[in-house]
Amino acid sequence: MSDQAEATQERSTPENVEGETPRPRPLPPEVAARRDAALKQVRRYGDPVLKTKAIAITRFDDELRAEVQRMGQLMDEALGIGLAAPQVGISHRLVIYRVVHGGPLSVLVNPVLEWSSKEDEWMEEGCLSLPAVHVDVERPVHVRVVAQDPYGAEQTIEASGLEARVIQHEMDHLDGVLILDRTPRGQRKEAMRALREALAAPAAPVAPV
Repeated sequence: MSDQAEATQERSTPENVEGETPRPRPLPPEVAARRDAALKQVRRYGDPVLKTKAIAITRFDDELRAEVQRMGQLMDEALGIGLAAPQVGISHRLVIYRVVHGGPLSVLVNPVLEWSSKEDEWMEEGCLSLPAVHVDVERPVHVRVVAQDPYGAEQTIEASGLEARVIQHEMDHLDGVLILDRTPRGQRKEAMRALREALAAPAAPVAPV
């Protein structure tokens, strides 16, 4: 999941949380270079892996933990707040996220949505795999998820607000669901136009999302 806030160095007020989109400040050249390099490693719309149901992880070994580390570094360099394994071409049921700048990396292996609230809310979301796309998505405000950690231990996560939204966004990727599949038809048409333009110009800098 993409984060306008980090791209504009204002993590406390992310664009896809509430309010008007702030005008992005230019990134320092070295940060922009790392971000562009990281985004080139993220699978984009049209890649079959993004529409494929991911496979459950059964081996909790050093290879898995190295995969988590690589994904965490890539997510941070891409200035995202969440990333699912299919977005880096790995069809595993694995998601990571960090919603608080400087906070710990959360890792969910084989996550299962155990409960979600009846209270929903609409909020704008972006996605590292969908450059230039920002659409409104309705999701439950509170969720409870059961998952494993990188060592195979079971964990239960109760999340609300932005954290709950990021978890649901990333878990969608594990089932081949994109935010375009969850947005109103009229907005989807507009978003697809922006996406086609962005994909047709791969050499152009990717706008912060």
